[in-house]
Amino acid sequence: MSSLALTLLYLLAAVLGVVACRSLKLPPMLGYLAAGVLIGPHALALAQNSEGVRHLGEFGVVFLMFAIGLEFSLPKLRAMRRQVFGLGLLQVGLSMLVVTALALALARLVGGVWEMHWQSALALSGVLAMSSTAIVVKLMAERSELESEHGRRVMGILLFQDLAVVPLLVLIPALGSSPDHLLTALGLALLKAVVLVGLLLSGGQRLMRWWLTQVARRKSDELFMLNLLLITLGLAWLTELAGLSLALGAFIAGVLVSETEYRHQVGTDIRPFHDVLLGLFFITIGMMLDWHILVDRWALVLVLVTVPLLLKLVLILVLARAMGATTGVALRTGLYLAQAGEFGFVLLSLTQSNGLVQPALMNPILAAMVLSMLATPFLIMYSNRIVMRLVASDWLQQSLQMTTIARKSINTSKHVIICGFGRCGQNLARMLDREGIPYMALDLDPDRVRQAAAAGHSVVYGDATRLQALMAAGLVRASAVAVTYLDVPSALKVLASTRTHAPQVPVVVRTQDDLHLDKLQAAGATEVVPEAIEGSLMLASHALALVGVPMRRVLRLVQDQRDARYQLLRGYFHGADDDTVNERDQERLSTITLPPGAKVIGEPLGGLALPAMGVQVVNLRRGDGHPGAAVAEALLAAGDTLVLSGHPAALALAEDKLLRG
Repeated sequence: MSSLALTLLYLLAAVLGVVACRSLKLPPMLGYLAAGVLIGPHALALAQNSEGVRHLGEFGVVFLMFAIGLEFSLPKLRAMRRQVFGLGLLQVGLSMLVVTALALALARLVGGVWEMHWQSALALSGVLAMSSTAIVVKLMAERSELESEHGRRVMGILLFQDLAVVPLLVLIPALGSSPDHLLTALGLALLKAVVLVGLLLSGGQRLMRWWLTQVARRKSDELFMLNLLLITLGLAWLTELAGLSLALGAFIAGVLVSETEYRHQVGTDIRPFHDVLLGLFFITIGMMLDWHILVDRWALVLVLVTVPLLLKLVLILVLARAMGATTGVALRTGLYLAQAGEFGFVLLSLTQSNGLVQPALMNPILAAMVLSMLATPFLIMYSNRIVMRLVASDWLQQSLQMTTIARKSINTSKHVIICGFGRCGQNLARMLDREGIPYMALDLDPDRVRQAAAAGHSVVYGDATRLQALMAAGLVRASAVAVTYLDVPSALKVLASTRTHAPQVPVVVRTQDDLHLDKLQAAGATEVVPEAIEGSLMLASHALALVGVPMRRVLRLVQDQRDARYQLLRGYFHGADDDTVNERDQERLSTITLPPGAKVIGEPLGGLALPAMGVQVVNLRRGDGHPGAAVAEALLAAGDTLVLSGHPAALALAEDKLLRG
């Protein structure tokens, strides 16, 4: 097969695999692995695991390690030091210790295929100590669990695992040396790593900042990208030249860039290379897997899947429990991290290339790792049921949490439920306080909740995506719900709960842009507020004022744009404090709910000729609480609420017409 045909085959397999996983809401990595298995020599045999493709896969690992280095942040590590250097260090260290001891004990008892030296056992223990950052973080983000109690522990362990890969990349090649020269090889590798890392990190950061600044001044995206590739691959080549791994040099390059002001631009530029080449790496891993092993040696594969999975689950459960977590939180943390990880494949490939694992064991271990990763989405999906069934105290704790929320909101009605108490939620709370409007805020950051509650804010720890939390916060008695965070899947869950159990309560949703506007409105959002549009309006207003446009005209232009974008901001609702001489003839909003005996019931909205009276229909909300389209063909029904915009006299005529029996 020609190089072009082989390349097209890999790309086709990658595209089909990723599309299939996206359709099933699974991480793309599983699609790459499945595609590799399918086209590999042990299945359809459409392609061989050629050296060229393997080298491309190694570049994927290089860019993966560069991305990890780019995310390396001392303030972040300092803020999570208890989870990272406490729970994470213990998990990796004890996992490696226990797996090494078990592997050596098994080798002594069984022998044969499982015969191995301590070097091989130690290398494999590093492989099995890893968990999948890509899969777990994606699933937790979709479930809005990154800031939950178990989510913070999971992130701490994953962060330490990423850091632990760096010394393992140095250790494993040294373990592959002959026994006579093992200590010398380990000492030499350690010395090389310390000297190289020391030289690069001591003066490398200043040099990197100076160099990237010089390149950025040329204002050429092409030149910036070329330099980025040169730095990444150049440092990877330098560490390989020193007898260390490519991935270690890429990690150092990422750390150096992370200390400059260009880290965010670099992260954006490098992402396509990282994703595509890493996909090729996982395809090559999939091609190595012989699916016949699953049939011929199913018992060994089953043992290699279940024993490490249960071992990591129990170990993390015990460690998290010992460090103050409740049994439910500790069990969830273990369920989320029991699987193998993408760095495990990197280390396994390095272990194989250094002759530390027997060929007869390579495929069973590989098959077990792939199966454990395939099981991860289901473990996470059913984690709550597993915890509720196994840990009775967790059900009690959740009940107490709901009771705490309900106790705070029991005497509150006509309040606003604020989902998320970050900067946006806190600003909203201050404005509601100023107007004397009660609110109840739900947030998943325990530190933020503790500090805000101590300062007198009405905020409790709770997950707004869970119906129980919303109901405990008084959803059916609320006057409005505000979703203040930018996570669209979470907003959709809040909308689904509100639409089903309190359809009369309006919901305002904050988003980054208007990409998901239609989806959110179809889900029941009364109004969607995209930050990008508000930012552009503020930018335009300042720019117009600076070039000499009168401020009155600037405000009018901005208001016109808002009127066109936000239906509910066309005019304003009139109150007693607005009844001044200057404002009596201003355009305003009026809400009219149709009584059962009104003559207009059953008539189309367009047949009322309201525009001819000087009145516009801004919004239509059906009697069951669902939003309705304010179009001419919409038939009116009893209980429907119309939001009208117009001058007072016109609104009075329209109200008389709509309410007439």
